[in-house]
Amino acid sequence: MDEYRMDSHKLLFHPQRVARWLEGEDIFPLYMEISPSGACNHRCRFCAQDYLGYRPAFLDGERVAGLLAELGQLGLRSVMYAGEGEPLLHRGLAEIVEATTAAGIDAALTTNGVLLSPALSERLVGGLSWLRVSLNAGTAETYAAVHGTRPEDFERVLENLARAVQERDRQGSACTLGAQLILLPENAGEVEGLALRLRDLGADYLAVKPYAHHPLSSTQAYADYIPSAAAALGERLASLADGRFQVIFRATAMGKAGAPRGYERCLALPFWAYLDATGGLWACKMFAGAGEFFLGNVWEAPVAEIWRGERRREAMVRLRERDVCECVAGCRMDEVNRYLWTLQHPPPHVNFI
Repeated sequence: MDEYRMDSHKLLFHPQRVARWLEGEDIFPLYMEISPSGACNHRCRFCAQDYLGYRPAFLDGERVAGLLAELGQLGLRSVMYAGEGEPLLHRGLAEIVEATTAAGIDAALTTNGVLLSPALSERLVGGLSWLRVSLNAGTAETYAAVHGTRPEDFERVLENLARAVQERDRQGSACTLGAQLILLPENAGEVEGLALRLRDLGADYLAVKPYAHHPLSSTQAYADYIPSAAAALGERLASLADGRFQVIFRATAMGKAGAPRGYERCLALPFWAYLDATGGLWACKMFAGAGEFFLGNVWEAPVAEIWRGERRREAMVRLRERDVCECVAGCRMDEVNRYLWTLQHPPPHVNFI
């Protein structure tokens, strides 16, 4: 069961924007990932953005409300606060989320959860569409080794999530609260135990996804790792779900290791973008830091000017020629790309619906 369509995509719910793109219009993104912080309090062994160096940079809280208002007027529908650092290190994150919803934009947060205090949960759960904790182990010892932190952080995160659930329920908020685990050799035997802990504390789901190696990452420990017996694990996890709690085992993503992409170039770039903690706007989050993906800085020019500017036009020409096999396997836009490629290259007999 995957009612959130994590193992698929949701672009099919935006047919008007897709139709405009098919007709050749230079559309504005539906979705943006924004990094409130370049710094991080963990040093995860699997971190895809480790090559950026965990810069102690923070999104300009005084100017971000105006930026979000501009983004909403341009047609942005959602923002996920995540990025190359830990979002909760930004002391003004609650105000940023409030400014996001005030601009008519759906807001979400991915965090390691260590700093998710009860006071912060009280402010966040009323405005977020969802909050996801990155929780990549089922025991304190494994958690410390994988996350590069202290063992006591494990129970702290679970306690913070439990309190967030209680606060969500007290407010009657619709915020979805879950956790995500990247399947690794160290944690493969602990997934079921983690699922039970999350179910008991009232979380909505545990999502289990494969590791995807970033070609620029300095981390090589899992570069060739393909989980064995993943299907059997998925079947066991399915039995732990009930009418309220889901285990979302990313079977589709698991099956893509070594498989053909199904498309020859990235078509998803017009539908999303990435904003780093310094105000840098990038065509693709996974290659933030690579000059060919840099579009401009939003503190130096309006977003609309950057998006429609010459630098972005030149970047899109270069990126259309880029070999997608150089990209991260299992990229968040992989299913979107398969969908868009099929629309542009339909199979025979499509009128026989």
